[in-house]
Amino acid sequence: MDRRKFVAASLVTSAAALVQNAKAQASPGRLREFYQLRRYTLQTGPQVAMTEKYISEALIPAMAKRGGPVGAFRLDIGPETPSFYVLIPVHDPAMAGTLEFELAQDADYVKTAEPFWSASAASPAFLRMDSSLLVAFEGWPRITPPAKGKRIFQLRTYESPSYRDHILKVQMFHSGEFEIFKAAGFQPVFFGDTLIGQRMPSLTYMLGFADSADLDAKWNVFRNDPAWKKLSADPRFAFEAIVSNITNLVLSPLAASQI
Repeated sequence: MDRRKFVAASLVTSAAALVQNAKAQASPGRLREFYQLRRYTLQTGPQVAMTEKYISEALIPAMAKRGGPVGAFRLDIGPETPSFYVLIPVHDPAMAGTLEFELAQDADYVKTAEPFWSASAASPAFLRMDSSLLVAFEGWPRITPPAKGKRIFQLRTYESPSYRDHILKVQMFHSGEFEIFKAAGFQPVFFGDTLIGQRMPSLTYMLGFADSADLDAKWNVFRNDPAWKKLSADPRFAFEAIVSNITNLVLSPLAASQI
């Protein structure tokens, strides 16, 4: 197939995937989760303890009443430290938009969150909070927490130069990449397609490891797997760079994290 025909076929496939994705999100019987991924950017000092206390004693218990599991993490390696990341699964995107209003009706939450919510302008609880909304991949529809114990996490975001390339990268995961992760011994937590957020089009996923040595060893297995070499060379995905930027963060769970 020449390049022009291949690109045309890819565009048709991408459009079909977008329609299928929209239908899946609208289906009342869907099993796929939505995720609100929050980042609290902090200043070294009292903000760190105050925000961790809020996340651990107010936010996670309140969200546990609505489902879960909720993940809460400290950024260990990456830009803008100190920061906390919170992963909140929701059943529909509207819930993410009204979450703060719903929490304001929870008396236990309001009482526990008061020092954080009412922090003065002179002593704010955090610098900024930003969030994104993701929908779980069809092939990985729900959070899968790793086994309990000492662990670290990678949070990886792939940006694509176009929506066509973004859809192709999502299709690549569904064309064998999940299986390669499993064969390498990874502990995937979630895979999400960004619906609302920065640097779109993009996808984000999380992997769990015992420690940094385990992380390096499993990625070495992954990149040398013949199945990965074959998939990454597949002309469906290798005709151009379908990922233009990768953000790679290393996180550790807060003591109250449910992931």
